[in-house]
Amino acid sequence: MPLLLFIALAVVPPLASMAGQAHVTGLFARGMIFALAALGLDLLVGYGALVSFGHAAFVGLGAYTVAILGAHGIHDAAVVVPVAVVAAAAFAAATGAISLRTRGVYFIMITLAFGQMAFFTASSLAPYGGDDGLTVSTRTTLFGYAPLGRDVALYYVIFAVLACAYGLMRFLVASRFGRVFRAAKENPVRVAALGFDVYRFQLAAYMVSGVVGALAGVLLANATEFVSPAYMSWRRSGELIIMVLLGGMGSLHGAIIGALAFLLLEEWLAGVTEHWKIIFGPLLVVVVLFARGGLVGIGAALARRWWRG
Repeated sequence: MPLLLFIALAVVPPLASMAGQAHVTGLFARGMIFALAALGLDLLVGYGALVSFGHAAFVGLGAYTVAILGAHGIHDAAVVVPVAVVAAAAFAAATGAISLRTRGVYFIMITLAFGQMAFFTASSLAPYGGDDGLTVSTRTTLFGYAPLGRDVALYYVIFAVLACAYGLMRFLVASRFGRVFRAAKENPVRVAALGFDVYRFQLAAYMVSGVVGALAGVLLANATEFVSPAYMSWRRSGELIIMVLLGGMGSLHGAIIGALAFLLLEEWLAGVTEHWKIIFGPLLVVVVLFARGGLVGIGAALARRWWRG
């Protein structure tokens, strides 16, 4: 399924061009950006049972790195990306060091609080637009070249980053680190008794998740050419959690499928009726409550039935 998913994403631009629907490329590009953010969140939620309600803060942090550095004439990816990564890692280390001392609903609430702190901080940045946001004048360059200047080129850069992040996550989950992290989800006391520092493993995963979210923010700022405090809002964090649940927790490719399904369904329903949220909300609730394993679980169940005849 993951291979078929990435093949399908790779052929979207030429198929959209042949069909005369160039806007579809932009829609799928945005879907892959949120899929990247959801992928990072799935590492925490699906494999660590750490439900973070402030993950959008990392997306906003990456986006604001592009906009703020751009406002000072710095557009090169060799500077922008490392700054975004370091800023996200530092923010994750600082907030995670506190948040991971808590469990359950307390963890959810404290991550929400940190996310809202980031949101209000961005809203107070009057030199950089404040509540109104900030326009990104120039897309990120690379050593003087503009590889993101064309929308199709930007699409394939997003695709490449998503594919690399997916491969890294697969490797991380299957590694010794991933086995300890997953075991801590089931029984942290027993893992600690075996001599592993559960807190350190969870903090490392939290930082990796934050960095992936920041990379999504860098790409989002380039795709929309605009940043806003709304990128960091609790509502956006909630949407990312829904994407993970919709696709199927703990499957990685489920996070990608969930993000794409979320945005495509939202786009389709918005074209059907202006009251699309009345349909969209209950539909998401039904899928999350009754579709065990999300869309990936539904697909697996249908495949088993088909093979059985």
